[in-house]
Amino acid sequence: MNNAIILTEVDRQILNSYANFLHGLANYLGDAYEIVLHSLEDYEHSVVAIINGEHTGRKIGAPITNLALDMLDKLVDSKQDNISYFSTNKKGEPLKSATISIRGENNRIIGLLCMNLYLNTPLVDVLNLFMSPQQQIHFPSSKESFVENSSELIESSLKNIKAKVDADNSISVANKNKVIISMLNSYGIFNIKDSVIKVAELLNISKNTVYMHLRNANESNHV
Repeated sequence: MNNAIILTEVDRQILNSYANFLHGLANYLGDAYEIVLHSLEDYEHSVVAIINGEHTGRKIGAPITNLALDMLDKLVDSKQDNISYFSTNKKGEPLKSATISIRGENNRIIGLLCMNLYLNTPLVDVLNLFMSPQQQIHFPSSKESFVENSSELIESSLKNIKAKVDADNSISVANKNKVIISMLNSYGIFNIKDSVIKVAELLNISKNTVYMHLRNANESNHV
């Protein structure tokens, strides 16, 4: 069996950063998943964060399980960072599980992120995750573009912003390019190499005009 380790301050900061990650992951995956964060500093109270702990009856401060220690041994021996397997809870109910190593200073494994999918979850509850509006943020007018290079990113961003600006009747025709460039700037598009040239070409204006609008936008932000 592995022995508990002494964590450094950096190690603890790394583990703490995963606590927020757990909430976001649980919000995405839904109630069928139990997600547990273990610290390897104290086996008797290894659970430092847990979501949907009712599936295994655990709370913060619970000890590490023998199965988690077994998975830790396998991770160390195989030099892998994750392993998936099937298990059961106290009631004998089936779980599909995964154990992921968390590494700290000097690449030591300092914690474990464990996920357990409760396989007896009614199908209707799983489907509700994809349909329920609760705790979901919707962007009906937004479309995510999956691009292959920076040029496509600039073109896609410009296309989306231009469509919004063109549809806004409160923006005069003379100011549309100014607003488009200001919005692109706020997105950080102009941090991309040669973006000024690309935007100028797409808007059919000169590079100097793009630079002028950028200067005006930056001056307005510093007023």
